[in-house]
Amino acid sequence: MSQPFRLPKFYEPYPARLSPHLESARTHSKSWAREMEMIEGSGVWDEHDFDSHDYALLCAYTHPDAPAAELALVTDWYVWVFFFDDDFLERFKRTPDMAGARAYLDRLPAFMPVEPGAAVPRPANAVERGLADLWARTVPAMSQSWRARFAEATRNLLEESLWELANISDGRVANPLEYVEMRRKVGGAPWSAGLVEYAAGAEVPAEVAGSRPLRVLRDAFSDGVHLRNDLFSYQREIEDEGELSNGVLVFERFLGCTTQQAADAVNDLITSRLQQFEHTTLAELPPLFAEHGLEAEARARVLAYVKGLQDWQSGGHEWHMRSSRYMNGEAEHATPFLSGPLGLGTSAARIAASVAATMPQRLRSHSHRPQAVGPITVPDLHMPYRARLSPHLEGARERNLEWAHRMGILTAVPGVPGSGVWDEGRLRAADLALCAAGIHPDASPEALDVTTGWLTWGTYADDYYPAVHGRTHDLAGARLCNARLSSFMPVDTDLMPVPANGLERGLADLWTRTAGPMPPGDRERLRRAVEQMTESWLWELANQAERRVPDPVDYIEMRRATFGADLTMSLSRLSSGGTLPPGARCNRRVQALERAASDYAALVNDLYSYQKEIQFEGELHNAVLVVQDFFDCGLAEALGVVADLTCSRMREFQQLAEVELPALAGELALDEAGRAALARHAVELQDWMSGILVWHRRCDRYRESELRRPVGLPPGVPRRPMGLGTGAARLPRGAAALTGS
Repeated sequence: MSQPFRLPKFYEPYPARLSPHLESARTHSKSWAREMEMIEGSGVWDEHDFDSHDYALLCAYTHPDAPAAELALVTDWYVWVFFFDDDFLERFKRTPDMAGARAYLDRLPAFMPVEPGAAVPRPANAVERGLADLWARTVPAMSQSWRARFAEATRNLLEESLWELANISDGRVANPLEYVEMRRKVGGAPWSAGLVEYAAGAEVPAEVAGSRPLRVLRDAFSDGVHLRNDLFSYQREIEDEGELSNGVLVFERFLGCTTQQAADAVNDLITSRLQQFEHTTLAELPPLFAEHGLEAEARARVLAYVKGLQDWQSGGHEWHMRSSRYMNGEAEHATPFLSGPLGLGTSAARIAASVAATMPQRLRSHSHRPQAVGPITVPDLHMPYRARLSPHLEGARERNLEWAHRMGILTAVPGVPGSGVWDEGRLRAADLALCAAGIHPDASPEALDVTTGWLTWGTYADDYYPAVHGRTHDLAGARLCNARLSSFMPVDTDLMPVPANGLERGLADLWTRTAGPMPPGDRERLRRAVEQMTESWLWELANQAERRVPDPVDYIEMRRATFGADLTMSLSRLSSGGTLPPGARCNRRVQALERAASDYAALVNDLYSYQKEIQFEGELHNAVLVVQDFFDCGLAEALGVVADLTCSRMREFQQLAEVELPALAGELALDEAGRAALARHAVELQDWMSGILVWHRRCDRYRESELRRPVGLPPGVPRRPMGLGTGAARLPRGAAALTGS
């Protein structure tokens, strides 16, 4: 059978190595699989299947330094997970049997108790038998923190198989953002990262396990592993199994391109994710170690974990090249010069060619220059929900203007260069009361004022940070500013320091008015939403200092924080008292609904703010620019991709709101009040998105006439473009022509 596409040239920055314990792992794993009844009599594998897949070779490559006993146990885990995948396919995906799949999956978490010594049910099949045995053999060596993390990763791996099954039933191919996020759960690489901790004796310290750098390392590793697997498994999954969850197919459908072009795009994303992994290791781990005061032993464990993930990445590639499970017949000899030597132990010889081939992509991401782009026409955006505006809008506008003057955010901070970012004209152009009236249409006048205040403060702060701290690359000053802001959001006391400027004064006032009536738990959640936003601005400042256009996946995931989505989504619930029923708050479908809404709104903002950010501010954090950089394409193509992505997130939101939330209500057996609360949550998000779109269409914040007006001068006075590289844009037209600009 011919291959549907030629495998691309992969980025292979780390040499693959093979464990000396391979043969003992092979012998042990076959004996264990027979004991668990996964081979003869299972109806899933026979001995030839088991031998040809060679999971011991996978583990010997991905854990080359593991001692023999640890390698044997890890190999058993991989035998189990691949058996589960094939068993689930035969039982439920080919049928498809959603009810049977749910009952099958509901039993499995009981075999992974986090508390030591807890009783487990009697296993009823090979999957349950294997899981019970593996859990009992693994967890004694690990902390309770690791057990909880690994149990969650295993549950995600098992339970989110229903997402794949539902897509097959509906004939639905996910959009790229949804796919990358869900692939991490169903693909199991976060689960593999947990086994790296075990095999390498490198358990990540609990105090940093949830930090951004460790999360990004795990996710970038996972994306590299999963997308690589999608390339090798495309033929088997799409042509044999009828799968719809494959990155090549996702790109093919979304971009409307050929299978080969989609495969090349997936490979470019793998390269980007691996380079994100390297950047995070070198740029973000040292500050993390210092911030948490990690001792040398704890730092060594984190670095051993990083090395283990690198070993897995390179070893996994070598295994895919050799396993009969995958399409690999034309992988290396298609381009023999670039591919280099073949065979065991020769992967290191391919590193130089691999790095050279991917260098243009890396250099492009670090060489952006601000440019004059001119106004753009925002493409049509799908919006199925009618916007409603609060009847209290006009009063909110005037009260917000008075509040901004009183807080001092419309004047420069004495002695702080660049702090005069707003004046009254800038505030009126932003018209944040209009945004509040759309996202919170049923608010009382008092509640609408609070919403308007938060939007005004967040937008002002978003302009303030790059103007004050970004201009001089003052990351230390920005961190100090963040620490000061947190002191104005006390959870268990009313005490706070005296505000020193409009930024602090505005937050102190809003916190007192908003958090005062809240219980401590709600206060803590609100504080965390604000801190996530301000912390994400440090990430933007760091990229700006390095002139680094972000990796596309990292950008989208951080964009939710830089946009302040969690904060602004919660504003309408502050007065409505909206509380989701038990079991819904952390449910995957509710979280997916919120992320789809967040991405829609943030991408809308990127489209409307493109000229403001790229031409007038020299920004790097805009989805249109990120797409231009990743695909090395022009503005028109990038606008189309971002618009399509925006619309696809809206269609996903509709699917979740109209189909999956009612199904969730049934699964949770919600009463009438619970169903109403779930439906109200979806309506609040609809108002949030439609209100944000109306605000972007009507406000003057992004109009060129306003962008050219200097702060402190009345409307009609033009402002010059700002930022490095914009000097040519300020030359007379003839002079600019002479310079070739």
